[in-house]
Amino acid sequence: MAETTVVHLLRHGEVHNPEGVLYGRLPGYHLSETGRLMAEMVAKAVADRDITVLVSSPLERARETAAPLAEALHLDVALDDRLLEADNIFQGRPVGLGDGVFRNPRHYRYLWNPFRPSWGEPYLDLVARMRGAIDDARAAARGHEAVLVSHQLPIWVIRLAAEGRRLWHDPRRRQCALASLTSFTFDGDRLTSIGYSEPAGALSRRPSVPGA
Repeated sequence: MAETTVVHLLRHGEVHNPEGVLYGRLPGYHLSETGRLMAEMVAKAVADRDITVLVSSPLERARETAAPLAEALHLDVALDDRLLEADNIFQGRPVGLGDGVFRNPRHYRYLWNPFRPSWGEPYLDLVARMRGAIDDARAAARGHEAVLVSHQLPIWVIRLAAEGRRLWHDPRRRQCALASLTSFTFDGDRLTSIGYSEPAGALSRRPSVPGA
């Protein structure tokens, strides 16, 4: 009989970002106090699960989200660049109203192709690296469970690909809240289901910056 393996994709918790910028891969963006509480809630929610592998994006907010899980599960955290946030030419710029990047005519030259997308890392590249990270985690945790701490867009795009949906999308419609779990269940090497849960949903207060 094939073994059942579950790979959970955990989005990091809320980030301290008073300027409302798209922080992307920039260093120095840490979890807020609420974000740390979110990470602790997730750790409590999964503490009794059969998790044997814990991997994180190298960015601070992801590693800080992984830390309570590592303590609760008595696991070391491995770092994997394939779980990084998507590259984006607008990182470091505000994305809200007024001076947001999508309201500035100087930026229109980057917005010509939403299908690729023209302003950042191609969706197909995101899918390839996330699929590789998931495959390696599935092999390492075979018959058990793994948690990969990543970011909204990489998690959402690999889910779209796995479900056979188009990769270009409206960011406002992503089902990938802060500190949420998108769970891939495999029977052997065959994907059998994708689940979604929000262990820290009670702490979500407002929409987050797209691509965060």
